[in-house]
Amino acid sequence: MVGQRFVTLLENHPWFEVVCVAASPGSAGKSYAEAVKGKWKMSSPIPSDVKNLTVNAVEKDFEKIIKEVDFVFSALDLDKERIQVIELRYAASDIPVVSNNSAHRWTDDVPMIIPEINPHHVVMIDKQRKKRGWKRGFIAVKPNCSIQSYVAVLTALKKFSPREVEVTSMQAISGAGKTFETWPEMVDNVNPFIIGEEEKSEKEPLKIWGKIVGNKIVSAKKPSISATCVRVPVANGHMASVLVSFSKKATEAALVKAINEFENPIAGLNLPSAPKKLIQYFDEDDRPQSRLDRDFEKGMGISMGRLRPGKHFDWEFISLSHNTIRGAAGGAILMAELLVKKGYIS
Repeated sequence: MVGQRFVTLLENHPWFEVVCVAASPGSAGKSYAEAVKGKWKMSSPIPSDVKNLTVNAVEKDFEKIIKEVDFVFSALDLDKERIQVIELRYAASDIPVVSNNSAHRWTDDVPMIIPEINPHHVVMIDKQRKKRGWKRGFIAVKPNCSIQSYVAVLTALKKFSPREVEVTSMQAISGAGKTFETWPEMVDNVNPFIIGEEEKSEKEPLKIWGKIVGNKIVSAKKPSISATCVRVPVANGHMASVLVSFSKKATEAALVKAINEFENPIAGLNLPSAPKKLIQYFDEDDRPQSRLDRDFEKGMGISMGRLRPGKHFDWEFISLSHNTIRGAAGGAILMAELLVKKGYIS
């Protein structure tokens, strides 16, 4: 599903052109349209400039692929160790890898980037190249979709020093690559466990907020995050219920002001996929809602509401992001745009 989202978002992109698609050997040799026949999950049709491309085998056709492309987006549905090897092979052959996969998120010298939060981590690419002897290649990754909404909000509130966070992430079925047609068991149902999600939700924000020390990123120690991740019967949009305590006292007015006045560090770069406004704040008690608000800023914006004092934590709020756009393919495309602007992809 993320691969399909990449293809649709890259249609008519002003900077990037899809010239090659690659997958596991099972799809190799088919046209893209044939490979996704009966599996196409997007609401828009297959882009005309992609549907007739012949699908390559990501490993077997390696030499052919690297001659055709300037860089690759990685969204492979393979085991972690195999993805690690594939991405390293491309990077070592002077092909930058912008990855949606989790395989290298905890590799010491690989930056994990949300462009509006930690764009300064792009300098890790220089260290990565020097350490590995790469000239043009690199690996940069985006974080898990489940953290997108509340990490942006907590970053906007960083001057109040978030100390302790408890988050319940209510995640759409598209996060599992499913629709209601392919996963009827999720109609009128909630699944209380998503394998691996809670650990990612607790640890990945700390790397994003971390500091570069030598040739690696050292994760931040605060805030302490406890996460519960559940699958809910929603097509798209991950919603989070967040409880947070701060080291510095804050009023409701001060928190709202910080949200509305968040200084976006990439605002002046004019990146094609960047939202004009990263976070929208709702005063209404019944917003944000998945169906009404997940497409804010073409799916690249964050929605927040229900800010209220807590009983056991200082404050509570609800946040929402589109999981396959901001949380997956769109976030990776925005990161690639940032890397072009910073001179890492040419």
